[in-house]
Amino acid sequence: MDTNILLESGTNELQLLEFEVGDSSFGINISKVIEIMINQEVTPVPNAPEEVEGVFIPRDKLISVIDLHKVVKKPYHDTGKDIFIICEFNQMQIAFHVSKVRGIQRISWSDISDPPSVTSGSDAAGLSTGVVKIDGRIIIILDFEKIVSNINRDAGLDTTGIDNIKHPNAVIGSKKLVVADDSKFLNKMITESLEHIGFRNIQSFSNGQDAWDYVSSYKNSGDNITDDIACVISDIEMPQMDGHRLTKLIKDDPVLKKIPVLLFSSLINEQMIAKGKSVGADAQFSKPQIKELIDYLVNLLS
Repeated sequence: MDTNILLESGTNELQLLEFEVGDSSFGINISKVIEIMINQEVTPVPNAPEEVEGVFIPRDKLISVIDLHKVVKKPYHDTGKDIFIICEFNQMQIAFHVSKVRGIQRISWSDISDPPSVTSGSDAAGLSTGVVKIDGRIIIILDFEKIVSNINRDAGLDTTGIDNIKHPNAVIGSKKLVVADDSKFLNKMITESLEHIGFRNIQSFSNGQDAWDYVSSYKNSGDNITDDIACVISDIEMPQMDGHRLTKLIKDDPVLKKIPVLLFSSLINEQMIAKGKSVGADAQFSKPQIKELIDYLVNLLS
């Protein structure tokens, strides 16, 4: 599987694995994919949600299988060619059962549109982070973090210990933060976690382009830029503009480069950390560990 794109920095490109569930096309960032295999025999788990098909053990590791046919409410027809897409994000491995894989598409994040409030012709409305058209096909990019957290609430952000963070409330309450995350579910959780400890001035965006438009509007602030924007917290995967491109644009600007940029993503691994450093990210944190991010942020701003 060609993943050389991971070595490039700030190109605003991605490789999208296109697959089908029923008669609809969906996509996932190849960076989340560990392996693709023919569907395997699974062992059902008692009292599991209906979307959880069961578990299996490839290479001595227990992995849960989620049937995407049930998630997006598409009829299942056994063709004998079903596929398991094994993914790793949010520090866990999960297999997704799909009808078939079409291939890998190399595209720009700018080609991806924010999903409409109701995704036409699909029961995946509310589970999408973006939509892209390729060769006449509409491909829906699913919010896999939300899919998993809908099944298991513990798979969302881990807010354990946030209440124990000590901070001078008068200081952080006046600081303006910019949050960019395309998952409405996680964007809301991040914002609420920051508000919970005292931040009151938060601008949130669902894609990197809107966040960049907002941040770049402060280019004339000069040496006082951090009085206007104290920090940017960004996901990596986002339509229109990804977090690496957003970081590079900020850090390449002579005025905006003083703004700290923290990357908070389910894709943080050794390769992605190297890429984040190359575009100038001040720090990087792996979802779902938001306490580590907030600890760093409070110390930074205090």
